[in-house]
Amino acid sequence: MLKKDLIELCLLHLLAQGDKYGYEILSRLHEVFPDTQESAVYALLRKLCKDGFSESYQGRRSEGPPRKYYRLTPPGDQKRQALL
Repeated sequence: MLKKDLIELCLLHLLAQGDKYGYEILSRLHEVFPDTQESAVYALLRKLCKDGFSESYQGRRSEGPPRKYYRLTPPGDQKRQALL
């Protein structure tokens, strides 16, 4: 449970730095938690969106297909600050 909470805090912190797409977030998390399952990270991202702490949108920053980006909402930033 502690690792899940820590990863959630890391997600909030990463999103506070700016909008990011899923694979970018996953790559950054694997630098610190190399054994973290991709499915667990995406499940936490969906939960943050469902709870109103983040939101997602389709965007393009490359020549490839559209990517799903995540951004922090004001309640998400408040949660992040409360956890620090």
